[in-house]
Amino acid sequence: MFGRLIILARGFGLLGLFFGNVAQATEVVICVNPRAAPAAFAASDIESALHLRGDSVVRAGLEEMQNQGGKPRIVVASTEDKEAVQALNEAGAKLPAGMENEGFSLQRTGKGGNQTIWVIGEGPGGVMYGGLEVAEQIRLNGRDAVESMQRNPHFKLRGTKFNLPLDARTPSYTDASDSAQQNIGEVWSFDFWTAYLDALARDRYNYVSLWNLHPFPSMVKVPAYPDVALDDVQRSTGKWAENYSTRTEDIATPEILRHVETLKKITICEKIEFWRRVMRYAKDRNIDFYIITWNIYTYGTDGKYGITDAIDNPVTADYFRQSVRELFRTYPLLAGIGVTAGENMGSANSSFEAKENWLFATYGQAVLDVARDQPGRKIRFIHRQHETRAQDIAQTFSPLVGHPDIDFVFSFKYAQAHALSSTTQTFHSVFVKTLGDRKTLWTLRNDDSLMFRWGAPDFVREFIRNMPTDPTLGIYYGSDGWVWGREFLSLEPEAPRQLEVEKHWYDWLLWGRLGYDPTLGNARLIALLAQRYPSVSAQALFDAWQNASLIYPLTTGFHWGEYDFQWYIEGCRSRPGPAQTTSGFHDVNRFITLGTHPGTDNISIPRYVDAFVGGQKLVGTTPLVVVEQLHQHADAALAVSATLEAGANKELRQTLADIRAMALLGKYYAHKIHGATELALFRQTRDTAHQQAAIEQLTYAANYWEQYTTLAASLYKNPLWTNRVGTVDWSELRTEVARDIAIAREPLAKTP
Repeated sequence: MFGRLIILARGFGLLGLFFGNVAQATEVVICVNPRAAPAAFAASDIESALHLRGDSVVRAGLEEMQNQGGKPRIVVASTEDKEAVQALNEAGAKLPAGMENEGFSLQRTGKGGNQTIWVIGEGPGGVMYGGLEVAEQIRLNGRDAVESMQRNPHFKLRGTKFNLPLDARTPSYTDASDSAQQNIGEVWSFDFWTAYLDALARDRYNYVSLWNLHPFPSMVKVPAYPDVALDDVQRSTGKWAENYSTRTEDIATPEILRHVETLKKITICEKIEFWRRVMRYAKDRNIDFYIITWNIYTYGTDGKYGITDAIDNPVTADYFRQSVRELFRTYPLLAGIGVTAGENMGSANSSFEAKENWLFATYGQAVLDVARDQPGRKIRFIHRQHETRAQDIAQTFSPLVGHPDIDFVFSFKYAQAHALSSTTQTFHSVFVKTLGDRKTLWTLRNDDSLMFRWGAPDFVREFIRNMPTDPTLGIYYGSDGWVWGREFLSLEPEAPRQLEVEKHWYDWLLWGRLGYDPTLGNARLIALLAQRYPSVSAQALFDAWQNASLIYPLTTGFHWGEYDFQWYIEGCRSRPGPAQTTSGFHDVNRFITLGTHPGTDNISIPRYVDAFVGGQKLVGTTPLVVVEQLHQHADAALAVSATLEAGANKELRQTLADIRAMALLGKYYAHKIHGATELALFRQTRDTAHQQAAIEQLTYAANYWEQYTTLAASLYKNPLWTNRVGTVDWSELRTEVARDIAIAREPLAKTP
């Protein structure tokens, strides 16, 4: 039995709110199996919540629960814990029917001092999530207000997409950016991973996908190719170009590798132990790890043993097969691997058959090797639907598809690079028809809200509910253009710097919690805001935050650029190209010519509006409807946030500043879209009244851009170097914004 603990309430601004005299505290017994790590993690959160409410706590094992009579109890147990299930039945309750893996049931029996709260979960995850739910309810409303409920996960898998910058020699897709360069050292910090994984567990995520172009030299030592394994962690100090290829064939250039610094002295054996330790900790939080690669990249091999990136090189094929096999042998807790076809697999004319045959001969055969050598070990093989066809993939990989120990699933970019564009997406519709009865993981890419704290619960909830259920195994949420490690931009940083998932806690909470349970209502979210920011009206904060955040889908849904390098809303730009200005800025002409989000039946309004506002098609609507919506959301956010005083709460002050910045950005886009519409009408009708209106609207837009960038520059370091759209420089972009007005002033050419 654990010792008795009495801890005064602290944190959340609630000290002294719930009790006046410690002697009046109630002693509560938490019964849990201390050897079941996920259950023990949840029990610790329950204990903290009880302390916060002024109760004292005694821990007991499940075998001791019957000896704790006369005291209120909280039993945290699995459906496999026979003592707990028997005690539940004897108390007059029973396990509910229909509990699925990671589901849980909360029930109450008894009265007064003999009251028991039963947390019964299916599997380690169900126990942990049930316990976390009880902890949250106690923290918000007290032990007596804990509600009976039953929950099953909406999506079986809820993960994160984490681009992993391991080393200058084994880069991620994101390495050519400030985000990656500032986080190479962090991904080799155990403290980072424990904090990250704890946060994910509380938000109901159950896996992490690590994405790297060629991780093997930094993670395994392959017996047949021992000299490929890399000691130490290095970062380049060389001169980076602003833009690298969108296929990243040229990240680790000789110039970059010629100038490096060692961030950490560590042997390959120590690296292996590090990642084993991270995966063990993750398992204790009901979180699995997957590794996902692009192909064929051979960064870190330096051409040793004759390894090249040629698809017809037999040495390369053997090296990859042995590397993948060794990866699973080295990491017993690695849950699976994912592959991408087409990124660097010969010329654009290479057949998909050649690409798929190579992937099967390397990754596929390696996984079959592991399945043969370790019968009963379950491995998930994720094949991204990328420049290949689902049925052809399934045929090539048929030995894996039919294997009892291998779960072969697909992965597809559900909203391309912009999950924050529309609650109803259509990119997947053709893909789903080709799947048959096979499952898929949907990639939810957020390459939009990178800098500011985003949070629109109604959007996320509707997005998740609109996703197809039949082929869906789950989701992973993340970015290609950002490493969600520690934030690196704040001009007023914490020490150590905040994790990105802590800074953007509301955003990550929404996708994880609503991915697990989309019935989670706004009342609970408002209560969480009230707890975190007790000095302001939580309802007002909720409304202002959501209104500001809806700027993103309204704008990106209307001004559509399919991929991350084609549109970044926070900088109003894309990657520079032949048809664009030097900076990549999207001028007023681009807002006339760039198409709306696909699937809109040629209506000039984003599908987000169709789905989100009343669910009715708004046939014949003009861009001015988008303008009106943007003004409404931005004005509401600005008006409400102006009434909220942060006081000494630094996080609240920064959050309110982010809300204001997003709202000012919305005002900019509202006036810019209006100005573009008037300019188009002027060019069509030659009516100078429309030209004057365009000049007026674009002048307003420039004013709001000035306010937006001034506020942003007071919060965050600038310029910001991104790997997808280059350098975002507020000073340079102000000049571009002013040029829009000059464009509107240009006279029309005389007609012959």
